Amino acid sequence: MEIMGANTTIEWTDATWNPVTGCTKISAGCDNCYAARFSERFRGVPGHPFENGFDLQLRPQRVEQPLRWRQPKMIFVNSMSDLFHKEIPYAFIDRVFDTMERADWHTFQVLTKRSSRLRNYVNARYQNASAPAHIWLGASMEDGTKRSRARHIQETNAAVRFLSVEPLIGPIGEIDLSGIHWVIVGGESGPGARPMLIEWARDVRDRCKAAGVPFFFKQWGGLRPKSGGRRLDRREWNQLPK
Repeated sequence: MEIMGANTTIEWTDATWNPVTGCTKISAGCDNCYAARFSERFRGVPGHPFENGFDLQLRPQRVEQPLRWRQPKMIFVNSMSDLFHKEIPYAFIDRVFDTMERADWHTFQVLTKRSSRLRNYVNARYQNASAPAHIWLGASMEDGTKRSRARHIQETNAAVRFLSVEPLIGPIGEIDLSGIHWVIVGGESGPGARPMLIEWARDVRDRCKAAGVPFFFKQWGGLRPKSGGRRLDRREWNQLPK
C-alpha cells in the first residue's frame, strides 16, 4: 500500500512517503481527490491504516522511514496528504525536513497546494541559502486561476522548484516560468474525471519549451489513470530537472 512507503505507479517518482495522511479540500483541483476516495473506502475498518478515513492524521512513527531505505530513491512526500496543511504544526514539519536533510542520498519531491505556507516556512528555515538541492519544492495548480501558487514557489529559497499542473481542468494561460525548473502536466482520473483539452496541455508544453523548462506529461486520465495513455502529439515527454 502506498501509504506505507513503497514503490509506486506514479510515473515521475520512485516511492512515496507519508508521515501525514488525510487532508481537506482547498480548490477545484481537489474535487475528485484520489487519496480521499481511496481512504474513505476503509473508514471504520478496525485496525486499518485508514480506519479514520481521510481525516488529517500525523504519523510520527514514519518520520524517519527514508533513513532505512539505503538505495537512493526519488521520493514523493505525502502522496496522501499535504505537508503544509494549516493544521500540521511547524514542529512536525521541522521533523520531516530534518529527516530529508539527513537522508541526502535520496531526492525528495515536496508538493503542496498551500504554497504561501511552504514559501514562508522554507524562507524562515533557509534564510541565507537555498534549501538543499536534493529537496525539490513544488506547487500543484489546476488552471489559470491558481497562478499565484507558481509565484509563491518562485519566491521560495529553493534550489529546485517545480509545478504539478494536475489535474489540468482549464487553461493555464500566460504564466511566468522564470525560476521554475520542472513542470508536470496530467489529466484527471477516476469516476467523474473531468476532461483535459489537448490545447491546454499543448499550451503548457509550448510555454515550457520557449522558457527552456523540462516538461513531463504524466497522463491523459479518464476512468483509470492509464486509460488515455501518456502520449502528447505522438510522443512521450519524460524530461526531468537538469
